[in-house]
Amino acid sequence: MNRYRSGDHVKVEFIDEESGQREWMWVAFDYADDGNRLVFGRLDAQPILNSGVRLGQQLAVSYGEILDRRRFAKSTDPNSR
Repeated sequence: MNRYRSGDHVKVEFIDEESGQREWMWVAFDYADDGNRLVFGRLDAQPILNSGVRLGQQLAVSYGEILDRRRFAKSTDPNSR
């Protein structure tokens, strides 16, 4: 059984390669690969410091990079309604 489910958001730390600045943003969960310990989803926050990623970008995130998991009362995913 997956440890993450539809509607979850995971908080991930992003580090800007040029400046070294750190930014924590939410990734909306799409699916997981428990065998390889990866979560796949879309960036659900507008980056302020990190120009290497953009809102809505598809990402793969290692379980080890996840700082938090939340299920928000109202999802920002238009496909979840």
